[in-house]
Amino acid sequence: MNLESLASELRGFVGITRKKQIGSIMQFFPVQSERIIASFGEDAAVIDDGDEVMLLAADGIWSRLMEVDPEWSGYCSVLVNVHDIAAMGGWPVAMVDVLSVGDDAVATKVLQGMKKAIEKFCVPIIGGHLHPDTPYNALDVAILGKAKKSGLILSSTAQTGDVVVAAADLDGEPHPRFAINFDSTSFKDRRTLLHQLGSMQELGERGLVQAGKDISNPGLLGTLGMLLESSKVGAVVDVEAIARPRGMDITAWLKMYPGMGFVVTARPENAAAVLEVFERRGLVARVIGGVTEERSLIMRRGDEVAVLFNLETECVTGIH
Repeated sequence: MNLESLASELRGFVGITRKKQIGSIMQFFPVQSERIIASFGEDAAVIDDGDEVMLLAADGIWSRLMEVDPEWSGYCSVLVNVHDIAAMGGWPVAMVDVLSVGDDAVATKVLQGMKKAIEKFCVPIIGGHLHPDTPYNALDVAILGKAKKSGLILSSTAQTGDVVVAAADLDGEPHPRFAINFDSTSFKDRRTLLHQLGSMQELGERGLVQAGKDISNPGLLGTLGMLLESSKVGAVVDVEAIARPRGMDITAWLKMYPGMGFVVTARPENAAAVLEVFERRGLVARVIGGVTEERSLIMRRGDEVAVLFNLETECVTGIH
């Protein structure tokens, strides 16, 4: 597939397009608190707490995933929230959930998946709400985390001249019934997973990165587009530099939620140290491009060039 076709396919990918409505709802939620350091556009809201910050985030599980595999949905509800906190350079404290379900068998599968993830990531669910009689199945989880203020990683602070580093655990396989989910975590032990998650906390506390996000449902480049949009910058990415699982098509990988993956920007002089941290902690990391002043996300492959997002005229999330 040529780059222009790849760009067109990614722009139409549902993992990206369903993010576009976020910006339109912000007008209903004015932020009026001196304690709020950062909010919309970040993986978690940041609340001042002295030398530390509180991190608050929430994720709702996509109804399509609930229909396909309720147990995997329960597992992912914890997985994605833990990653939102890790992406900020923090550590999770506890979660609450809202479960809406009218089928006892579905509820059991969801709860089994949640229990498995809670045990793997050592984050308790300490309350929430149950709707036991709904005609639909839905699951939403909110998480509280903490971070050192000096080690906080935002997604709105990338700078022109930064390098872009992508890191992911490539040891896994696509979910058998939900092909845009790559499972690299469910079969690994707790120690390995926590060691991998700790990469972002180490990077933040050592001051090695400028900005970062966990790679989520929009895939690697969709997530990078969200980071660039928040930072009001652009980037050029070498598609050939992107590491991917052996035998996997680049188009499929760029639509994939990788399970354990992050994209960060760093000053060029820190690139080697960033790669070393990720690799030492079990992730495959590559410098895949650089941040530019021009507000576009441009893909390159050899002599081919294609604009994925023109962030001057279009949006990924609508958050400016």
